[in-house]
Amino acid sequence: MTSKPASPVDATYPTRFTSPGDRVFEMRFTSTPRGARLARRLVAVRLDAWGIPYGTTAHDEIVLIAAELTANAVRHGHVPGRDFHLRLHAPAGGRCVRVEVTDTRVERLPRRPAAPDADHPEESGRGLLLVSELAARWNWHPRRDGPGKTVWAEYAPGE
Repeated sequence: MTSKPASPVDATYPTRFTSPGDRVFEMRFTSTPRGARLARRLVAVRLDAWGIPYGTTAHDEIVLIAAELTANAVRHGHVPGRDFHLRLHAPAGGRCVRVEVTDTRVERLPRRPAAPDADHPEESGRGLLLVSELAARWNWHPRRDGPGKTVWAEYAPGE
């Protein structure tokens, strides 16, 4: 069963504190399809280096979550001249992997996706539906250090 907080600003703010043994990868990318593609590839490489190998379900699903969130940052969160920020965090003990993507767009906020309608198939708009199916939890919160928002998802194997 997935747990999805009702409010975008509840106890979902990420802590920037890490414990010994935590693994963190952060980087800024250009807000372009090329930047999103590079972010996805670096997530894949980093997960493999952290012991979540290529070809495993966990690896593929976390990379897909990162791909959707970065693509959304480029498509819906793009502000000319501004980058997006990716943060990948795996706490010690391997309980979960958290993917956070921060953009600088304020007025376009993520909405909870509705199930696809067979009578009105859409070419786009299913990214967050996919994220909600793969992630144990996901949400968004306003960016703390300037305009924008952070969309995050936590992947927990077996949840």
